[in-house]
Amino acid sequence: MTPLAGLLIRRIMATGPITLADYMAECLLHPQHGYYATSDPYGVSGDFTTAPEVSQMFGELLGLCLAQTWLDQGAPSRFTLAELGPGRGTLMADVLRATKAVPGFHAAAEVLLVEASATLRARQRLTLGDHPAQWADHLPPGDTPLYLLANEFFDALPIRQFTRARQGWAETLVGVKDSHLSFGKSAPMPIAMLDHRVTDTTPGDTVEICPAASGITQTIATRIETHGGAALILDYGDWISRGDTFQALKSHRFTDPLAEPGEADLTAHVDFAALAAHAKSYAYTTQGQLLTALGIHHRAAHLARELGGNTLIQHNAATHRLTAPEEMGKLFKALTIYPSDCPKPPGFA
Repeated sequence: MTPLAGLLIRRIMATGPITLADYMAECLLHPQHGYYATSDPYGVSGDFTTAPEVSQMFGELLGLCLAQTWLDQGAPSRFTLAELGPGRGTLMADVLRATKAVPGFHAAAEVLLVEASATLRARQRLTLGDHPAQWADHLPPGDTPLYLLANEFFDALPIRQFTRARQGWAETLVGVKDSHLSFGKSAPMPIAMLDHRVTDTTPGDTVEICPAASGITQTIATRIETHGGAALILDYGDWISRGDTFQALKSHRFTDPLAEPGEADLTAHVDFAALAAHAKSYAYTTQGQLLTALGIHHRAAHLARELGGNTLIQHNAATHRLTAPEEMGKLFKALTIYPSDCPKPPGFA
């Protein structure tokens, strides 16, 4: 039993079952025993590998996409270049390297990394070297244009999960059985925030909602509509939430989400329609289609000219992994939010 498991069991025994949202929040962000508070989970030696760790091309192309969008919006002399959940800082480092040659971009950019983990903040500082940057626990208010990246950020936000019954919805809860954590269901009841899902579900269907995502996306969309900029949100999921997608990952393998709280990553698929609902203007595609439209295969061919042997094999495998439908290309989706009076960012046309 992990230290956090003992704490959760005592809490549940004292006050009753908790929602998946409460369970995820404790497992990921508990100050002493939370997954992100105590570990660096990225890369081969960690529990999972994100797209920026697969290939530098991912960050390069997204960076140039934002830079072109900045140019298309008149190259404002001051703007916020932000990333939500920056991991090791690899994505931002690749963005900064790729955009270094864009005249005026770095001089105007104020880099902001939204990161709650002190462990990961330290790693991000090392990755960015001496490039000026600021950190925050949450996206602060501001009056500058916002050019924002969020790669595999929303999937880690706590969700609530409901199964439709004949009379309302039963919520998935975490309780205790035989001194171990276990899943259970609440009594079915009407849930007003799910009234719109009655038309596309039947009894027995499961849907998931992410309360935290709504406020975050509303803040992003309002600032971009008011002050300019664009958001690039990439994650795994679908246009509309459907089914049980709650999962745990440890050492690159799926595991029981209740087995090792605090020591495994917990995620759920992203409902992109729920994110887009807060934006006046948005566009949506797959990661593979976006990267292809941004020129990843041309970039890959250029880099391949300097490679050989196993390095070339790994480079080609990385390109395939990022774009192929059977790999990350179709499972991962891309959503952009942009001002209603501006053109779409490149790659989404």
